[in-house]
Amino acid sequence: MADLHFYFDPVCPFAWMTSKWVREVAARRSYDVEWKFISLRLVNADVDYATHFPHGYERSHSAGLSLLRVAAAAREHAGPVGVADYYRALGQEIFERGARQQRDALKDPSRAAATALRAAGLDVALAGATGDPGYDTLIAAETDAALALTGKDVGTPILHFDPPGGASLFGPVISRLPSPEDAPALWDHVVGLSRFAGFAELKRSLREVPQLPALGVGAGEVGAREDWFQGHRRADG
Repeated sequence: MADLHFYFDPVCPFAWMTSKWVREVAARRSYDVEWKFISLRLVNADVDYATHFPHGYERSHSAGLSLLRVAAAAREHAGPVGVADYYRALGQEIFERGARQQRDALKDPSRAAATALRAAGLDVALAGATGDPGYDTLIAAETDAALALTGKDVGTPILHFDPPGGASLFGPVISRLPSPEDAPALWDHVVGLSRFAGFAELKRSLREVPQLPALGVGAGEVGAREDWFQGHRRADG
């Protein structure tokens, strides 16, 4: 049984940053992570994107759903390790190569999925699942399971510690990758908070742009601060 369930949408840069930190800790602590699905497009199925989100969010969230369909196909084909390897390669493709590559991935999820599958050593034909809504029932069920753990006014990632009975949190939302030395300390603090049953939230709406090439922030740089509201950048900020 996994020590942690990590619920991700592959187009969320904060989920990707947190996943890199979790993988670092897992390698140091022999921690077993199972990667599960939460679709921002399904979470916001009843939202009017034109009035609620800045321009481009609907396309991004829809691309995320398409890419999660491939993740579901990868799980069918290669089990949980297939999802882990696919997500690692997909995050590299979307976030670690530059802004143009990120735009291309969102415009053509099938091509991005094929590139990631190839890099992960998985069957490239699984990229055809981007257009298969037959996987949406599974993705919706895992999305509902994630929100049942935390409540609905959250985003990605969601971490479920010591499943099935352990605590769950949205986040942590981090914009910089901790050093290998600092990563376990941050982990211990987050786990400690999660284990206090009365803990609900620590929050500030100001976030740095994540330290990712696709967002124009290189390693060692600090991204500009943005004010976030209800899961997205403020349109006037």
